[in-house]
Amino acid sequence: MKIIRFIDPEEIIRLGTSPDGETAIEVVSHPDIPGFEITGKRYTIAKMLPPLQPAAIMCIGLNYGAHARETGMALPKHPVLFMKNPASVTGHNDPVILPESCRINPQVDYEAELAVVIGKTAKNVKAENAANYIKGYTIANDISARSWQKHAGGGQWVRGKSFDTFCPLGPWLVTPDEIPDPGTLDISCILNGNIMQQSNTSDMLYTIPHLIAFLSEDTTLLPDTVILTGTPEGVGFIRKPPVFLAPGDLLQTTIEKIGTLENRVI
Repeated sequence: MKIIRFIDPEEIIRLGTSPDGETAIEVVSHPDIPGFEITGKRYTIAKMLPPLQPAAIMCIGLNYGAHARETGMALPKHPVLFMKNPASVTGHNDPVILPESCRINPQVDYEAELAVVIGKTAKNVKAENAANYIKGYTIANDISARSWQKHAGGGQWVRGKSFDTFCPLGPWLVTPDEIPDPGTLDISCILNGNIMQQSNTSDMLYTIPHLIAFLSEDTTLLPDTVILTGTPEGVGFIRKPPVFLAPGDLLQTTIEKIGTLENRVI
């Protein structure tokens, strides 16, 4: 099932599944239980929203073999963890805004990623049980201000990854029954009609069950925690010459069995 989050004409935020893109049949979720129940009530979609407001955004760096190699960095011995501010989330067809702090040195990059959403409180989860904690999957683009990530952030990645609108998510959340094997999905990023990234999640160094087990070890993952699972090769700062985002650019991030997330840069 594809779950959308939307505003109805009375400006109430609801969850639903949409057969036509204009109306939605309401669904409800339950705390600490991954899954959705259809109420049967139908509403007009006034505006699509990001599919969730994350409790936390946990991100994995260098998790695709080809991407790690293109950076010239050694393959990580453990998953590389950083985080993004949940306030950085924006939705499908919403703009990615280049902030004032990136105007002088606008090295803002794209990173197509598969996002996993945790459905119930998870701690010390074994990899073989990880699927029981997944609410669903969506598409993300880990927009990154490279100048802040490399230099101005004091060695920490969080600042350069957390500016407002730097975490597009959407267009919807796809429930796990529709994606029995998230480790074999084609993933791509197209910039202004040009393919920049094209890979498959099979190139991940650490699988989704491994990541959930690693991240939940002695650390509680709350419901609606989002895990960004890494980006494949082809990012802009590696290219010669480098390719960075500019006002007017159109980003299209596509993952097999989920769809396409579109964002215009302004």
